[in-house]
Amino acid sequence: MGQIITQVDAFTNTPFAGNPAAVCVLPTLQDEGWMQNVAQEMNLSETAFLVRQDDGFNLRWFTPTVEVPLCGHATLASAHVLWSEGHLLPDEVARFYTKSGVLIAKLQGEWIELNFPVNHSQAAIAPPELSEALGVPSKSVFQNSLGYLVELESEELVRQVQPNFQLLKTLSIGDVIVTSTANSDSKYDFVSRFFAPKLGINEDPVTGAAHSCLAAFWRDRLHKNEFLAYQASSRGGVVKVYYDGGDRVFLSGQAVTVLRGELITA
Repeated sequence: MGQIITQVDAFTNTPFAGNPAAVCVLPTLQDEGWMQNVAQEMNLSETAFLVRQDDGFNLRWFTPTVEVPLCGHATLASAHVLWSEGHLLPDEVARFYTKSGVLIAKLQGEWIELNFPVNHSQAAIAPPELSEALGVPSKSVFQNSLGYLVELESEELVRQVQPNFQLLKTLSIGDVIVTSTANSDSKYDFVSRFFAPKLGINEDPVTGAAHSCLAAFWRDRLHKNEFLAYQASSRGGVVKVYYDGGDRVFLSGQAVTVLRGELITA
């Protein structure tokens, strides 16, 4: 029997929405070249590879072109697969050993809660090419380990952004979160989008790692700890965010399995 690969739509409870990720629960460790080849073959923003380790699972994430140190939606998808396919019981915690430390996931009804490190942003002076690449005026610009965080004036502007990805690739920092408060009649607190052309992902549909940045950013501005956030990509996705000012942020989302296949070649 070949290697089973499960494709999951994360941060949604509706098939063909949210952010798709492929998940491989491996019997043994595989080399990086093989994992990168599989991720390229799947051609999704992320493919996750898990191997059981002590009281949890070793977890690594690959885009079609590179390995990344942290990925929220593929972690959510991985946790969903562990519970839905019987690798863990519903009351067991999913513990992941990763290049970003130990990450914890808990099943809470129809939602999965992720415990991630918070990512703070500092005010930055952006190159003029950044505004040119985004094609919209910036209200403020910040920087964190993920890239630039650009605050825009309105939800409408966030939704209207059509970046020049070739120009973004030429910047020393080419990965960008754009965000604003949600419209006054919205059920959401803030909206965002994430562009990562240097990672081989022009626009990521829903990004857990970006919300590790947005949690602290919006807590400082909206003066609250709990948020309902919407990532306004063409697929769209919903993230519950809780951040109390410490070094961890809690991100919750739903997930749905959309297909399961078998990799029949090494």
